Amino acid sequence: MLKQQLSQKGQHKLSPQQIKLMKLVQLSTLDFEQKVKQELEENPALEEENSTCSDLELEEEYSESEVSENDHDFDLLEDKNESIDIFEFDEYLNDDEIEDFKKNVNHQNYGVKKQIPIISGISFQEYLKNQLHTFRLNEKDLLIADFILGNIDDNGYIKRKIPAIVDDILLILGISVSAEKIEQLILNYIQKLDPVGVGSRNLQECLLIQLEKKKMTQEVILAKKIIQYNFEFFIKKHYQKLQKKLGITKKNLRKSIYQIERLNPKPGKIYSENAKNLNHIIPDFTICILDNELELSLNQKNTPELKVSSVYLDMLKSYTQEKKLKNNEETIIFLKQKIDSAKWFVDAIKKRQNTLMLTMNAIMDYQKEYFLTGDPVKIKPMILKNISQKIGVGISTVSRVANSKYVNTPYGTFLIKSFFSEKMKNKKGEDISSIEIKKLLGESIAQENKKKPLTDEKLSKILKKKGYLVARRTVAKYRDQMHIPVARMRKHL
Repeated sequence: MLKQQLSQKGQHKLSPQQIKLMKLVQLSTLDFEQKVKQELEENPALEEENSTCSDLELEEEYSESEVSENDHDFDLLEDKNESIDIFEFDEYLNDDEIEDFKKNVNHQNYGVKKQIPIISGISFQEYLKNQLHTFRLNEKDLLIADFILGNIDDNGYIKRKIPAIVDDILLILGISVSAEKIEQLILNYIQKLDPVGVGSRNLQECLLIQLEKKKMTQEVILAKKIIQYNFEFFIKKHYQKLQKKLGITKKNLRKSIYQIERLNPKPGKIYSENAKNLNHIIPDFTICILDNELELSLNQKNTPELKVSSVYLDMLKSYTQEKKLKNNEETIIFLKQKIDSAKWFVDAIKKRQNTLMLTMNAIMDYQKEYFLTGDPVKIKPMILKNISQKIGVGISTVSRVANSKYVNTPYGTFLIKSFFSEKMKNKKGEDISSIEIKKLLGESIAQENKKKPLTDEKLSKILKKKGYLVARRTVAKYRDQMHIPVARMRKHL
């Protein structure tokens, strides 16, 4: 039976100005510097501070009452007594925070993002295109091959299906081409490019292309048979089934597996990672230890002090004092818009700095023992809510700071979110951080016998012996977070 009822629901809507401010908060130092340069170029009413006019004079010439109400009442991004609807807020920002898959995990130092050395100053796509253009292709085929290159992802694979590429070429280039022609260009040209394996449609094809380039020794021939005809057994590490099916000794199988393990499953990764890291990580904060006390600073060396242009303020004053206001109406509106925008941006920069410092100070105080000693065991359990309640801002604000900012410490440069962890208890009933558990878990896996790797159940028992009450399911969860495969997939012959 249908019923009608009334219900009240409190909802905090973010104004466009608040959304813009939150976007400024989440920008990295380098992106923020670019944003400042962009604003200086686009808004003539905004200029660098040259001490030609004091803030007091600016306030007298252009009062706060002329600024939109949306610019006020959010000293720390949100009212302390209100919370942001996070799901609605995320729709506004529309940024996907996807972590890259880490192929090689250093279990001793997980959480530290290491830079990949730069070996090329050009993008992966440009590198491939330069090679492609050395082939003798007619103008039409070269145009189609260039389009195919655009479908190669960062790992070096063509994930898009050939019929879909055919449709795209017809729609975008206006060229009718057969699936057979696309296949021919991929096999005869795209897959001949360096790095070997680029242009593959799947992992199996990628490994086979690389094996074809090797000298055909007995081990390589057997490796090809394994990948071409027994791929499922290989990826699932069913080594006994492989031995039985191929009728080979364990020693020969080990040699062939060794040949496969030396191949690169992501041939494009090294180039795409270098392109992402052409700009080195610039820490947003720096923590120093002076006289056994922590000192926090915000990196803003390359960000100029900004102010509203006194020239534009004088122009606005002059036009508004003239008698023929109707003739100047459009000019006055333009000037006010630019000045409003400049005043908001100057104010937003200060709010951004205050919010970042307030949030990072709270994190530093919370993890004071760690920042003084550098011992990961000293990292206390900490969630976003702990910091949010401590400084009186929304959880979403703390999340934006933690997920996108780096801090330089005496022990290295870290992503701030790496200091957040769940709370657990040891046998003594003491609160411990999940970071400590993960560290011990990583050490146990690093020391295991790779011929008989430790199962999650055994890892759970090892942790319990050390005084940490961790269930098997929790071990599995942390292992997944550390990008460590299950025991069977860690097994070596």
